[in-house]
Amino acid sequence: MDERTERIDAHHHFWDPRRYTYPWMAGPEMDPVRRAFGPRDMQPMVDAADITGTVLVQTVSDENETREFLRIAASTPFVRGVVGWVDLTSPAVGDALDALLTGDDGRFLVGIRHQVHDEPDPNWLCRDDVRRGLRTVAERGLGYDLLVRARELPATVETVRALPELNFVVDHIAKPAIAAGADEPWAEWMPVLARCPNVTVKLSGMITEADWSAWTPDDLRPFVARVHEWFGADRLMFGSDWPVCLLAGTYESVIEGLTAAIGTLSAAETAALFGGTAHAFYRLGDRPTG
Repeated sequence: MDERTERIDAHHHFWDPRRYTYPWMAGPEMDPVRRAFGPRDMQPMVDAADITGTVLVQTVSDENETREFLRIAASTPFVRGVVGWVDLTSPAVGDALDALLTGDDGRFLVGIRHQVHDEPDPNWLCRDDVRRGLRTVAERGLGYDLLVRARELPATVETVRALPELNFVVDHIAKPAIAAGADEPWAEWMPVLARCPNVTVKLSGMITEADWSAWTPDDLRPFVARVHEWFGADRLMFGSDWPVCLLAGTYESVIEGLTAAIGTLSAAETAALFGGTAHAFYRLGDRPTG
């Protein structure tokens, strides 16, 4: 099986609130997902959606989670890669990455992520220590997931321009204000970011930026259309953002909503969106298939 036939969910999570504290999970609105989610919970959904592989993404700033995710990937055939976490600001970031990569399950590490939009400083990505860490990520042949909102997009543009050797992917189309129907700072900066050839975008996490109880594909369509126009279909990849998506829908409704919102695509564009782009970005062809 190769990138032409694989269907990849490029963004999902597992978690267990009994074992880790998730700052982003505060508040009663998160009650529906405040429980453990793991491979057995996800297996029926990926089977029903004909998803042949997934990318498991970090949820907390803790290397122990990354190690656990790598072990899960090694024992779960549908998990093809892991986007983990290391402290980019640490002088020992290279040692941390090497320890993960050379471990028994290190072949599954495909990228690194940090919850940048939760940092008090909107210019966190421009810090010298962070940039040093990002260069180290690039040197190890990994990608970097950008978890940012409009507030961080100016620093994001500056950073990706400064690091052309590193491949970046923007999670959740940078979380525009879909519920409000418009997001002018987002619309100003995303086309600037699109002019950087080392940036790809995940069409993920959109329904939880819309009205959780009343969203329709029509709410997503203007945002999806602009991202499609700016980046092109070959720089977009599908991600479910499961189980976060359960706050506003189901695994099936995420796929159906995106399919309706993006409209008619060629066979090649569809193959890229639902597999090929993620396959190439995360170099999943270099990973075992099961």
